[in-house]
Amino acid sequence: MPQSSSIHQESWGGNNSCTAPVDDFSFLIPPNNNQIHHHDGCLEYASAATPTVKVGNISKVEDAAYFRIYYGQTFKVIKNTLDGKSYLLIQNNTRMASRTKYCTSRIKSFVIPLANYSIETDYFFPVSFFELLGLLGNLKGITSTYVASQCVLKLYQDGQVESINKNDPQQLAQYAAHFIANTDEAQPCNFATFVPIGEDAPLQRAEWIKYLGVFGNMENRANQVYDAIKENYLCLSKAATSRKSFKPTVSWMEYKDGVWSFTREPYKLKFIEDAGGVNVDDSINKVTYNMSIPDDLEEFHAILCTVDVVIDETYTSDPEVYNGSTFLGNINLEDQSCFAFLSNQSMWRYDKRVQNSTVLDWYDGAVSQPQLVLADIIEALYPTGNYNTTYFRNIAKGEGIISIGPEMCERDSSIPMEPTVVACQ
Repeated sequence: MPQSSSIHQESWGGNNSCTAPVDDFSFLIPPNNNQIHHHDGCLEYASAATPTVKVGNISKVEDAAYFRIYYGQTFKVIKNTLDGKSYLLIQNNTRMASRTKYCTSRIKSFVIPLANYSIETDYFFPVSFFELLGLLGNLKGITSTYVASQCVLKLYQDGQVESINKNDPQQLAQYAAHFIANTDEAQPCNFATFVPIGEDAPLQRAEWIKYLGVFGNMENRANQVYDAIKENYLCLSKAATSRKSFKPTVSWMEYKDGVWSFTREPYKLKFIEDAGGVNVDDSINKVTYNMSIPDDLEEFHAILCTVDVVIDETYTSDPEVYNGSTFLGNINLEDQSCFAFLSNQSMWRYDKRVQNSTVLDWYDGAVSQPQLVLADIIEALYPTGNYNTTYFRNIAKGEGIISIGPEMCERDSSIPMEPTVVACQ
């Protein structure tokens, strides 16, 4: 390892003077002629022979809770606390790239920028992050067509991206990196997890674009995209939450096997708060309601009478035929007089954009561009009638789905996709 391999740290728990936890990065300690100083569980080192690190293209983690980035002169380190691994990323034009290789239970190394990569797409992987960075040109393999990106589908259709068998180690080994979203599966040396959905807030999830940017030496682009998304999101939220008018009560809910439940995923509740609404979940102490039990049915209807906007998350194998009548049948209503969400015609689902009736863009584009989700929810809470939602459809008004297909890709997928900025006063 070169003698100049000192670490420059960007954002570890808000303390920029700490390079890294000793236990995690002891393998990066420089040769013996350098002086090692320990303090507060961190390591620092300095040497007359080690020049000051000068890094221009860096990303600093501001909002995300589950990854951190560290910079050296010839390498970078990503610490992913969701899978418990440290990723050592070594610049391809250095001696270190040919001499250093790590593949242990907690440390892996990659040579960057990645020459190519593949994705395990079986679990609704958010490929839109790669699109925003302009990295689709290096995508060479996917494990399924379960993607909500029209341009990835077109690349596959045109033969530029191949289908690979995720159970064949030889196929997977041909890629510089294979990105996965399931942290529980076995991970060979070239596997890297990408799990923005593990975060608890919309902007935290979106900031994972910086995680991918590091693999492609595209920090500047990642920073640019995230800054635009965050600025737009905060502007929309400020305008919505500063309203002096009545704040609508919103319920996220789903139906399965005769039982309704109120869902409480933190990022969804955060969306409602940021849109100027109130979550019904804060006022109830029972989560599930069996429609075949009279007391449950009565209590469930009583709660629904307090709700102004319903977001129905019920799974369906055919979103195209799931409509307002389907929802009303599931909630077993006879007298509809007290339900504000019915009189307001405010019953929503987030399956407006779907590929092959199974893959929702909610798990892809909506993760990387939360400002569009927020704009949709603001329209649901405070309808203007002149905003066309992206991910949500109003089943009370009979709004249907948009089927995603490769023919919808009308841009050059080799260049970065620009984030959509919603007009904000």
